[in-house]
Amino acid sequence: MSDAGGLTLFLKTMCEFVRGYHAPTVAPVWERHLLSARVLLRVTHAHREYDEMPAIGTELGSRRDNLVGRSLFFGPCEMSAIRRLLPPNLVNSSTNMEMLTSFLWRYRTIALRPDQDKEMRLILIVNARSKLKNPPLPRGYYGNAFAFPVAIATANELTKKPLEFALRLIKEAKSSVTEEYMRSLADLMVIKGRPSFSSDGAYLVSDVRIFADIDFGIWGKPVYGGIGTAGVEDLPGASFYVSFEKRNGEIGIVVPVCLPEKAMQRFVEELEGVFNGQVVFNRGSKSSNKLIMSSL
Repeated sequence: MSDAGGLTLFLKTMCEFVRGYHAPTVAPVWERHLLSARVLLRVTHAHREYDEMPAIGTELGSRRDNLVGRSLFFGPCEMSAIRRLLPPNLVNSSTNMEMLTSFLWRYRTIALRPDQDKEMRLILIVNARSKLKNPPLPRGYYGNAFAFPVAIATANELTKKPLEFALRLIKEAKSSVTEEYMRSLADLMVIKGRPSFSSDGAYLVSDVRIFADIDFGIWGKPVYGGIGTAGVEDLPGASFYVSFEKRNGEIGIVVPVCLPEKAMQRFVEELEGVFNGQVVFNRGSKSSNKLIMSSL
């Protein structure tokens, strides 16, 4: 019914009422027809996030109790280390989230050790509100207005090529979301119904840092505003970017990660190598995903 952008508008409106506002700053709009399918349906983009693939086990395995959760903290030092893995011109033209996503995708693939010919997928969540011009979506639109573009590469390409390869794929996937892409997607949903994601080899990431800005007046901003664990529905390995402030005042991003136990051990070792032993993790057990931050 609503995406993260719409949910944020709703929560901010509730915050305004709590703080004494008599009307919301941004009036809600529920004009769902603005993103309806076209009369003459035509799918003009590949939309490979919905590829039909055989129902086989994913690289995370079929049993979720085999998975362990960890929460990683990425502050200024960690982001600086990631930037050093990339050419300066690409760093200057990329966002922190793009660089972090490419880093996680590549090193997660290294840790999983899939077949080298296996197709690995990085599913992004892109807010398309700014892409829609004819007609433009009203500022207070509460409905769904996002897409799931996908970056695709073989495990061999991701693990053998430098980090900039993954980053360029991510930037290309994001830039593929245009107004025509969204219209094509709406038509696809009518033709095929709501198809499921191709989950085999897939890793989904979502930036939910915006929830840290919710302010309910006398209670102030949240101590933690985001997802508590990794995973969502058919994608148990999905990760979310959450704003976080450590006890020493350092501000950064917490990313819950879920992997099979042995893959998680390899993931830790890989990141230790990048961050010179300073990467910060939650040292929870298999059944614990609590955000207890400590150094390895």
